[in-house]
Amino acid sequence: MMIEAGGARLPIRPALADAIEAAWMRLAGAGTWWTGAERIAIAAEVRRARTCPLCQHRKASLSPYGSGGRHESDGALPEDAVEAVHRLATDASRITERWVRGIADGPLGEERYVELVSVVAIIVALDTFDMALGRPLRRLPDAVPGAPSRRRPDGARRGLAHVATLAPEDVRPGELDPFALHGDKNIHRALSLVPEEVQSFFDLDVELYLRDHEIRDFSREFRAITHRQIELIAGRTSALNRCYY
Repeated sequence: MMIEAGGARLPIRPALADAIEAAWMRLAGAGTWWTGAERIAIAAEVRRARTCPLCQHRKASLSPYGSGGRHESDGALPEDAVEAVHRLATDASRITERWVRGIADGPLGEERYVELVSVVAIIVALDTFDMALGRPLRRLPDAVPGAPSRRRPDGARRGLAHVATLAPEDVRPGELDPFALHGDKNIHRALSLVPEEVQSFFDLDVELYLRDHEIRDFSREFRAITHRQIELIAGRTSALNRCYY
């Protein structure tokens, strides 16, 4: 499969192209806690955060929690949601448990916060893919009508992270198992308060990176570049973003 990038036609793995298209479609539809229109508004705020004066000032400050003011926003989302999107998009490495609990225990709620984290991560990945290829950012899709399901897993509880998570042994019969397809490491459990978002995020992640069982399978190469090259890029990116992992 070929895509247009920087005036040239470049080959792209069909599975990756399909995962990108699926991610855009899911982004526009109703989630578990946000409507499709709200999810698109979250994506728009991610893009707006990149030039937000308050975000830029905080990013340059020794402490990101000493700067007041208002974010640039179109007003489509509540202020606590805008704060969450902008901070996650621009300064995630300095987020504290106190800040998370302030957001999650407030009017937004931890379920909506977790889904918001997923939407932010997905649009960042999609936009970064286009920017890396020198392509203009894709126009955000039109929202698909529909109501959020608002289903919280019965077995979710706090303890592993700053928000409630679901352990594999606590998935109840009849509930969506978020670990069945991509694994149950802590990184998978991070979004498990909203099981659908575990699947949505990792359906894209495994095509941009590697599947869980492929990461340590050094007997073969699964991409056009080698494990070493992939991990060099991943490690450098993680260092620049001050990623915990």
